[in-house]
Amino acid sequence: MPPFRFIDLFAGLGGFHLALDRLGGKCVFAAEWKEHLRDLYEENFGMRPEGDITKVHPEDVPNHDVLTAGFPCQPFSKAGEQLGFECTEQGNLFFNVAAILKKKKPTYFILENVPNLLKHDEGRTWLEIQKILGKELCYDIRAERFSPHNFGIPQIRDRVYIVGSLLPLDGFKWPETSDVETNIGAVLEDNPADAKKLSAQVKECLEVWDEFLKASPPNVELPSFPLWSMEWGATYPYEEMTPHELQRQFGYDSLKRFKGSHGAEISHLKTFEERWAALPSHARTPQEKFPKWKQDFIRKNRQFYQDNKAWIAPWLPKILKFPSSLQKLEWNIKGGKRDIWDHVIQFRASGVRLKRRTTAPSLIAMTDTQVPIIGWQKRYMTPTECARLQSLDELRKLPDSPSKAFAALGNAVNSNVVEMVARALLSTHTSVEVMRKREELEVA
Repeated sequence: MPPFRFIDLFAGLGGFHLALDRLGGKCVFAAEWKEHLRDLYEENFGMRPEGDITKVHPEDVPNHDVLTAGFPCQPFSKAGEQLGFECTEQGNLFFNVAAILKKKKPTYFILENVPNLLKHDEGRTWLEIQKILGKELCYDIRAERFSPHNFGIPQIRDRVYIVGSLLPLDGFKWPETSDVETNIGAVLEDNPADAKKLSAQVKECLEVWDEFLKASPPNVELPSFPLWSMEWGATYPYEEMTPHELQRQFGYDSLKRFKGSHGAEISHLKTFEERWAALPSHARTPQEKFPKWKQDFIRKNRQFYQDNKAWIAPWLPKILKFPSSLQKLEWNIKGGKRDIWDHVIQFRASGVRLKRRTTAPSLIAMTDTQVPIIGWQKRYMTPTECARLQSLDELRKLPDSPSKAFAALGNAVNSNVVEMVARALLSTHTSVEVMRKREELEVA
């Protein structure tokens, strides 16, 4: 592959830089708005990124052959508010990327984002992106979803990769994937000294859920839908109307005849505030009707409880002392061993998530408490291990504090996946074809 120049926008830890450097590329420009990551990028790569990309004039960006950008995904993520281009803080940063493409006309670009980008706003956001990149800027574009586990890396982390070329992509082929089973053990150390231990509350919560798993009869299949223990025994209305709509139509006393979280009696509570607080937090939303997915979760949980009340009811009081997010369980191990310490664990807003040892959960812009837990070693993963999941273990240095390291790793691109996508893209055309296109652009 002949030498080429590239730029690294929203650079973060430099996943794009590592990948394209391995292919013989030379980074001629980078941009990253977080000061501590700019410092780190300079230490790792010997060049200091520019800061806020909104203050970078496209004409000041050096000429380059490949533009790379993992532009902020939060405006399009299901985990956020999904404001998209309406998010004035981050959603419109795509247009800064488009402005550089328009001015500098690199032969290729590679963009990365969350898969929900393709469906955001009923597909209108993706149509707008295609219109800008394809019709207005004249790039031939392709998009595909990949996860590191598709390439033998033990992490499930779906991302959409968008590639573009000023030359036709008729002969372009995405890199081949594999369904060979991975194992998280490939990135782990044996009880590393710097691993964060479990807090007393976390350990106790997991032990309580382990009791739940052990109490479940072998002939009872644990469901794959999220288990919401607060719905076990609850009777408040959720199908025809919400509790909010009930009290709006029939007054504050209308909740008294129902049961709230974990079957708690509401009738003896004197004030509306007390009755309202007795409901699960997900039932207090001010809307006339719950969305279908929430109705389905509530219905399935209440039925599961009714079918298994004999063994769940004696256990149920033990979960009451924990915060709401710890009262939910996601069992993603159908047919697996019912021992919580035999699996990979992650605390999410959606609950305590259990996964097989084959892969790690998707790394997100994590707080320390959302870092995956290695159950059989009763500890959190280390930043070094998480860097291996992102194929960033070549970096000489990570952020000094674990919290900054985990946040940066959660926002990073996987350098090995990027390398394979980039190799496929840059191999589509001969150096002669690329040179002719450059000459055409220079004449134009």
